[in-house]
Amino acid sequence: MVSRSYSNLLDLASGDAPSFGRERKRLPRVATVPGILTDLDDENSVGSDAPSSFTQDRMIIVGNQLPLRAHRNPDGSGGWCFSWDEDSLLLQLKDGLGEDVEVIYVGSLKEEIAPSEQDDVAQTLLETFKCVPAFIPPDLFTKFYHGFCKQHLWPLFHYMLPLSPDLGGRFDRSLWQAYVSVNKIFADKVMEVISPDDDYVWVHDYHLMVLPTFLRKRFNRVKLGFFLHSPFPSSEIYRTLPVRDELLRALLNSDLIGFHTFDYARHFLSCCSRMLGLSYQSKRGYIGLGYYGRTVNIKILPVGIHIGQLQSVLNLPETESKVAELHDRFRGQTVMLGVDDMDIFKGISLKLLAMEQLLTQHHNKRGEVVLVQIANPARGRGRNVQEVQSETKAAVRRINETFGSPGYTPVVLIDSPLQFYERIAYYTIAECCLVTAVRDGMNLIPYEYIICRQGNEKLDETLGLNPSAPRKSMLVVSEFIGCSPSLSGAIRVNPWNIDAVAEAMNSALIVPEPEKQMRHEKHHRYVSTHDVAYWAHSFLQDLERACRDHVRRRCWGIGFGLGFRVIALDPNFRKLSVEHIVSAYKRTKHRAILLDYDGTMILPSSISRTPNMEAVGVLNSLCTDPKNVVFLVSGKDRETLAEWFSSCEKLGIAAEHGYFVRYELHLLTLKYDIRLRPLFFLLMFGHVEEKIMDNMA
Repeated sequence: MVSRSYSNLLDLASGDAPSFGRERKRLPRVATVPGILTDLDDENSVGSDAPSSFTQDRMIIVGNQLPLRAHRNPDGSGGWCFSWDEDSLLLQLKDGLGEDVEVIYVGSLKEEIAPSEQDDVAQTLLETFKCVPAFIPPDLFTKFYHGFCKQHLWPLFHYMLPLSPDLGGRFDRSLWQAYVSVNKIFADKVMEVISPDDDYVWVHDYHLMVLPTFLRKRFNRVKLGFFLHSPFPSSEIYRTLPVRDELLRALLNSDLIGFHTFDYARHFLSCCSRMLGLSYQSKRGYIGLGYYGRTVNIKILPVGIHIGQLQSVLNLPETESKVAELHDRFRGQTVMLGVDDMDIFKGISLKLLAMEQLLTQHHNKRGEVVLVQIANPARGRGRNVQEVQSETKAAVRRINETFGSPGYTPVVLIDSPLQFYERIAYYTIAECCLVTAVRDGMNLIPYEYIICRQGNEKLDETLGLNPSAPRKSMLVVSEFIGCSPSLSGAIRVNPWNIDAVAEAMNSALIVPEPEKQMRHEKHHRYVSTHDVAYWAHSFLQDLERACRDHVRRRCWGIGFGLGFRVIALDPNFRKLSVEHIVSAYKRTKHRAILLDYDGTMILPSSISRTPNMEAVGVLNSLCTDPKNVVFLVSGKDRETLAEWFSSCEKLGIAAEHGYFVRYELHLLTLKYDIRLRPLFFLLMFGHVEEKIMDNMA
C-alpha cells in the first residue's frame, strides 16, 4: 500500500506514476505498521499506514486560515490569483524551522470558492504553495467560526461568562456540532498529506482544539503539537463550559501543548487536575502531565515578531514619505499611539477615559499631547462590536469638543483600514505606545513599536535625528496581556483603574531621556533575540524531544468519539492471558494472592461500598485452600474492614493502605498492630510463619 504522502500527491498531480523500484529499506522512526508490530501488539492494537520512503523532515502546520491572499484574475477570465500573506504568523514561523524542514500548510481560505472550482484551486495551491485547502460550506463555517468560536470559546477564554443572552449567548449544541464537524474536515485534509512515521504536525489556536483526537485516533503514534494563542482561563471560568471535558481530553491527545505565559499553563493544569483528576510534575525544567501512560508535555514560550519583515517595510520609500508627512502634521506635539482591534476586550474606551482624565488634571498637556488611536476592524460581529464602536466614537467626539482648539485635536481616531507601512510610520513618530487591553492572549503591538523606534538612517534623516544617538521609547501596557511579563521596562497598569492609567500616561511623558533610552535598550535586546524564528525553533525542539520515544511505545486506542484516548505501555509489557494465569495457578504449591478492595472488588462509581455476599464467598473459597495466602488491601479503617470480613477467618487484611495489618494463620491470631507493618511486605516472599514468630519473640 502506498503511503498517502504529499510527495505521492505531487506525483499524481503532475501525471507521473509513483516509483515502485527497489530501494534501500530503512527503519521508520515511528513504528506504526501493523505488520511490524504483530510480534509485539495483540490483535486489538491500532496501527497506522505504511511508512513512507521520504527521508526529509516535514512539518504540517494546521491553522484556521492558510497564509494566503486570494483575488480574482484581473483579465476577466474568472480564475483566481494567490500570493503569500506576509503578515501571517503561520508563514513567518517557517524561518525558525530550518532549511532542511519541508513545511506543508493545511487550512481554509478567506474567500468562498465555488464547488466547481475547488479541485483546480486545490491542485494549484498544492503544487505552487504546498498548501492544502479545507473547503468548508458557508453555512457550516458561519456556525463554526462566528458561532462556536467567537460566540462561546473566544469570550469564555477572555473571562466573559454568558450570564445573559446578550453576553456571548447561551450554549448552543448545534454550534458545538458544527465545530466538531469542521475539525473533522481539517483532520481529513491532514490525513491526505501526512506520512505518519516521519511528519510532525503543529496545530494552532482554539479553532482546532478537538483536531488532536481525530489525528490520534487514526495514527496512534502521530507526532503532534498544539499551541494556544489565546488566554486559557482559570478553572472557575472554564468549568462553566458544557463541553469542558471533551476539549481537555482532545488537547491531551497532543504530545506537546504550548502556552504564551505561565499563568495560562497553570490554569490548564489546574483544570486537568480538578476536572479529570490528573497529576503533573516538573522535571529538569519540563512540565509533564501523565495521561494513560503517555506524558503530555507543557511548553511555556511567548511568541515573537518577524523582525526582518518590519525592517524591510521601514526601508520602503512609502514609509519614509509617510513618516515625513506625519512629522510635519504633528510638529510641536507629542504623539501617544494606540493600535487595537475594535472589540470589547481591547479596552479602547477605557484608554479614552484615561486620556480625558489626563487632560482634565494636567492643563499643561492640552495643546501638546495627541492620542492617535488606530482601530482595526473587528474579527467578530454582533451587538457587542456595535456597542464598542458607538462608545468609542462618542468618547472621541466628547474629548475633542471639550479640549480641542483650532489646530489641535486631542484624539485622532483612525477606524479605516491602513496599509502596513502607514501603521509603521505611526509607530516611528510616537513617543509612547499604549496597550490597555482588559484581556489578551499575547498582543505583539509593543514588540512592533520597539523595533520601529529603532529606526534606520533614512528615517533618522527625515526626523532630524542623530544616527549615533541612543534610541528611546516608552510603553504603558496592561497587566492582563500576555506580553506584559516580558517587558520589564514598561509601565504596567490595571486598565480598569482610569486614574492610574492617566497617571501612567503622564509619567511616560515626563520620564527623563536617559531612562527612556535605558528602557528602550532593554526591550530591544529582548525583542530582537526572542523573535518568531526563535519561538518556532524552540517549539520544534521540544516537540522532537517529546516524541523521541514514540518508536518504543506500544499503543492501544480505546474509547469512542471525543472520549478516544491512547494507552501507551512500555515495550517490555506483556498482557497476561486468563489461560496462562489458570495454568500457573494449578501448577504452584504456594500462592500469595494480594487483592485491592476499593478500586477492584468495588467499582469507583458504586454508591454502596459494602461487599456483597458473592464477593465474601469468593474470598472464603480462596482462603480455605491451604496452598493460598490471601491478603486484602484497602484504604478503609480497620474497624470497618474487620466488621465487613469477620466471616473470612483466614483472610489477611491491610487497613488504611497498609498502616495497620491483621494476619490470621490457623491457630495463630494477631491483632492490628503498627509494629506489624513490615510483615505485609514479607508475605510476598514466603516464610511468613517464621517471620511472625521472630517478630513476636
